[in-house]
Amino acid sequence: MVGTTVEFYDFFLYGAAAATVFGPVFFPHQDGLLAVLLALVTYAVGFAARPLGGLVFGHFGDRVGRKRLLVVSLVLMGSASVLIGLLPGYEQIGGAAPLLLTLLRLVQGFALGGEFGGAVLLVAEHGSRDRRGFWTAWPQTGGPLGNLLATAALAAVAGSTTGAQYSAWGWRIPFLASILLVVIGLWVRLRVAESPLFRAVAEERREARAPVFQALRQYPRQVFAVFAARVGENAAFYVFTIFLLVYAGNIGAPTALTTTAVTVGSLVQALAMLGGGALSDRLGRRPVAVTAAIGCALWTITFFPMVASHDPVLVFLAVAVGLLLHGTMTGAQSAFYAELFGTSVRYSGVSVGYQAATVFAGAAAPLAGAALLRATHSAMPVAIMLVCCLALTVVGMSIVTETARSDLAS
Repeated sequence: MVGTTVEFYDFFLYGAAAATVFGPVFFPHQDGLLAVLLALVTYAVGFAARPLGGLVFGHFGDRVGRKRLLVVSLVLMGSASVLIGLLPGYEQIGGAAPLLLTLLRLVQGFALGGEFGGAVLLVAEHGSRDRRGFWTAWPQTGGPLGNLLATAALAAVAGSTTGAQYSAWGWRIPFLASILLVVIGLWVRLRVAESPLFRAVAEERREARAPVFQALRQYPRQVFAVFAARVGENAAFYVFTIFLLVYAGNIGAPTALTTTAVTVGSLVQALAMLGGGALSDRLGRRPVAVTAAIGCALWTITFFPMVASHDPVLVFLAVAVGLLLHGTMTGAQSAFYAELFGTSVRYSGVSVGYQAATVFAGAAAPLAGAALLRATHSAMPVAIMLVCCLALTVVGMSIVTETARSDLAS
């Protein structure tokens, strides 16, 4: 959980900065919303690199172990974030600035592509079957906790500097602070034992030679189920957090209000993930995840009007309930992914489906949202897009049998 929190802090810090400050720093000659859209393009590039990271980390994670790859992922992510904090803007080095920014974002995406599969599998392969849903939800809380740290860090810096200071250098401080978090994350992660199920496979020399291809050949329905289930969950998260900041800025809502709402909502989301995981142990992965996905779709229709009201109570309620429903859905899905595959190809199978969905959902949601908002001046097309993505999640959870009581030792 600690390592995943650090990685998502770095990844979401970029997203929050792209929605608020990267436009004028790296694309200063474009109009306001277009500059933000261009910044979000570099943000989306990170998602394009995540499937490649999933393939590479999945392959070696199934060949040499989960723990080693998680350490590599953490170091790559932290190094890229620190370099972003040191990167000169467009006014200093011209067109090289956005190019280098894009390159560092690719490194971030590649690193995060291997994080989820390893972190959740390491927990799933250590834990008992009866509480697997609850315990595998803990690494998932690294997403909202990392987002909480990222938005809180930016809000703290913005609150302690003037607007000019924040745009000039203040936004860099949270990126540079990443090095401290990475040191803590490495200290924790290096002390974790390798998965006992993977050790058993390695001792019996049952590792797959080409785990990615073997997963696609033996488990095609399961890979698609992971992909489909992930699409709505991923899109909902980024609409309720990253795109929210874009939308709020476009309608003139105070940045402090929306970033604080996301910070509080992230706490609610983390608790909901643990609750969703625990419920899935009792009721099954599918009933909990599907119910939460439907609730999330219904809430989407009221989400944007509540934010547009500028009423602090309604804004906080909109974000908190949206992330509560999302967290419940995510917590129920955590163990579901791991339970679909055999040990020798589990890292690859989960990573391929999971990270492929980020290209269609995590990257597309805020990017398409910003483009639709610029074209229509309305949030309704974004709400419709999200409802469609959540419908795909329901499909993904429904095309495979219930996995809650499955045995991972295979």
